[in-house]
Amino acid sequence: MSNKEMQTYKEISDQSEALQQAWDELYRQLAWVQRYIGNDQFDEVVFIGSGSSWYQALTMAATYRKWTGRSASAHPSSDLFLFRDQTVTAAKKTLLVCVSRSGQSHEVIFALESVQHLPQWVTCGITCYPDSRMANMTECLISPFGAEQSTVMTKSFSSMTFMMQAAIALGAGKERELEQLAVVLHAHASFVKMADQAAQEWVEAHHFHKTIYLGMGACYGLALEACLKLKEMTYTWTEAFGTLEFRHGPKSIVEQGTQVVLLLSEQARSYELKVAQEMKQFGATVVILTAYAGEDTKFADNVITLGELNSTVSDEARAVLYLPFVQYIGYYSAIKYSLNPDEPRNLTQFVSI
Repeated sequence: MSNKEMQTYKEISDQSEALQQAWDELYRQLAWVQRYIGNDQFDEVVFIGSGSSWYQALTMAATYRKWTGRSASAHPSSDLFLFRDQTVTAAKKTLLVCVSRSGQSHEVIFALESVQHLPQWVTCGITCYPDSRMANMTECLISPFGAEQSTVMTKSFSSMTFMMQAAIALGAGKERELEQLAVVLHAHASFVKMADQAAQEWVEAHHFHKTIYLGMGACYGLALEACLKLKEMTYTWTEAFGTLEFRHGPKSIVEQGTQVVLLLSEQARSYELKVAQEMKQFGATVVILTAYAGEDTKFADNVITLGELNSTVSDEARAVLYLPFVQYIGYYSAIKYSLNPDEPRNLTQFVSI
């Protein structure tokens, strides 16, 4: 089997089609949007997931808060069913949005079961598998082409995040944000192709003994996910932090041989770039994923740009465009180290308890 016949590679490369099918499917599930994510009767919307699904829940919640102006939070599934009173406020009328690629993760199922008897709670979910246990327990959005054979989440993460963002825009009547997502959808395939080549060339030409991913706002969950992709596929020391929070102690780990990858927002661009410049001074090799390159990014060792989207698309809508490059970084790093990304050590598609 050649490197590009591996399932993980195919699924990263197929994510544009997964986004398109999620977009098309969403318009067949408008009743779900109106009943749940577009319903303003709830005091709080709580997104939950485990692992990668929690990371995308963070981006979903950030997008919901920004685009609707209403309260939302994201928590690990286990926090909800084991520490519910510490995690959420009991008196609020709450919508629980369960996020699970497989719809089988035991922690998500336990969390869902733990609130179904509570009168103040309404539940729903998003998954890639319509016949899963979660989808049979509560009404779910389905991203059908997001379903994967590989253990490591790639196109499922992208398609579910994008689908939920589109549902939020539809439910809130945000035409501008919906138009931005349509622009992202149109541009996505060309960016995946570019990210494939850029990541392969970068990995082949460099070696790092540690990698740090940084992001804020809607990109914080994506930074955690980027970290997890490299860790799952290569077993290397990889960490993720909020960009400015990294300066408060954790930056002590930066030295020669450290790669710092910044998922740059436009909202906090100048502040985040100051952090990246400081890490460069400490000896790090700096990679920046950004809407556009400018004089302010020239210090970086590698700048990955999103082309013509710089002035037309918000940080939230642009978020899924950051994913292909960091997914390919994990994939090509595994190949470089003679590891099989289709069979990551100690991992399964979902975790049972």
